[in-house]
Amino acid sequence: MTEARAGLAPEEAQTLPLHGVRPDGLAALLATLPPPASTLARLHGFTGEAGKLLLLPDSTGTALSGALLGLGQLPALHGFGAAPAALPPATAWHIPPGDFSPDDATLGFLLGAYRFTNYKTKSNPIAQLSPHNLSKRTLALADAICLARTLINTPANDLGPAELAQVALGIAKTHGASTELIEGAALAARYPTIALVGAGSARAPRVVVLRWQGSTATPDAPLISLCGKGVCFDTGGYDLKPSAAMLRMKKDMAGAAILLALTQAALRLDLPLRLELRLGLVENSVSGTAMRPGDIVRTRAGKTVEIGNTDAEGRLVLCDLLSEAAEAAPTWLLDAATLTGAARVALGPDLPALFCTHDSLAQTLLRCAQAAHEPFWRLPLHAGYQSWLDSPVADLCNVSSKPHAGAITAALFLQQFVPATIPWAHLDVYGWNDNARPGRPEGGEAQGLRALLGALEVHAYGESP
Repeated sequence: MTEARAGLAPEEAQTLPLHGVRPDGLAALLATLPPPASTLARLHGFTGEAGKLLLLPDSTGTALSGALLGLGQLPALHGFGAAPAALPPATAWHIPPGDFSPDDATLGFLLGAYRFTNYKTKSNPIAQLSPHNLSKRTLALADAICLARTLINTPANDLGPAELAQVALGIAKTHGASTELIEGAALAARYPTIALVGAGSARAPRVVVLRWQGSTATPDAPLISLCGKGVCFDTGGYDLKPSAAMLRMKKDMAGAAILLALTQAALRLDLPLRLELRLGLVENSVSGTAMRPGDIVRTRAGKTVEIGNTDAEGRLVLCDLLSEAAEAAPTWLLDAATLTGAARVALGPDLPALFCTHDSLAQTLLRCAQAAHEPFWRLPLHAGYQSWLDSPVADLCNVSSKPHAGAITAALFLQQFVPATIPWAHLDVYGWNDNARPGRPEGGEAQGLRALLGALEVHAYGESP
């Protein structure tokens, strides 16, 4: 399911109230309920604790009349994410006003209703939410997040470079964006580093370039350029990953999935911007034609890079995309990638590492991330480590000579391909939930998408709508 529609009830469905309540608002809410319902809540010791659900019977005691959902101190986004799994299957609900943002509540419910069932012969029904009073933005955002999740969850045998390219082209066609699909000799000439990464796979690499302008955007409207790492499977190449480290490598295209889904949301909301999206779609495999340690490639920018490790392929995918994107002098240049394990060692799975060349852009992203309840953590582009990427035979090596600061040196590598005058931000994301939490099922995750959409809106309107 690539859309959030699985969590939406039919428009004509009769719905029950799902009251989200915090402990300090419980007494006031109970005072508005019929005495049997309020008495039941007191008898069950319902306190509004996060994640606790209490079903309320009608006056006859034979049917449901509604439910109380404890939010505790959680953001509504996460509090309501617990509801679909806790409510009776195949029931339909609406959310009365409360001490929370209604958009966050409905988004949380829809994200909690997400299930990746594409490969299940049977799937169980889930509780659904009324589509009434659902904002266009919330639905666009929920659909985008579910799209990214599904793309990340889809196994690599069904989602290689060609298939992911077709998804991007389909989204572009739906929304009237112009596209280029680059492959073969044209790709090798235009993006030599991507061609090198993909040389070992029978599934040839692709690059998709999407260009779009909002219906109310002027020719001098801000140009936002996005670059996504789309390694559809990563064996590590000749520097082969251990088998345990390869189990989740279908998610190595999460950066591309997140930025493609972000683009879909921006197009559906018709933001008054100009937008460019570049996706480097490739598989890093092992064969007689695969890149080798010690190989040297001349990048699109003219810099030469020695391959110190074939498992540091993501930065090779991105560097040529960034070089090309910078040629149009975008207002913002943003990339996203599952780039380094070092970022996870430093920050864990829930905090994407943010690297940024301009403080104003960094502050916008950090503020929007905090507002969206998916914080980033800014790490430094410490110039003192730049020499660690020196090579005796080329301009750069794709890996550091030191065992430290792997996320920083990866970002420093990318920085070499972005002019200092262009505000650039790099997100090193995990793209996965290791365990299920309310609204965040185990599996692929669109990390940073809500924050990035908020930042685009700030750039377009001056503040989030």
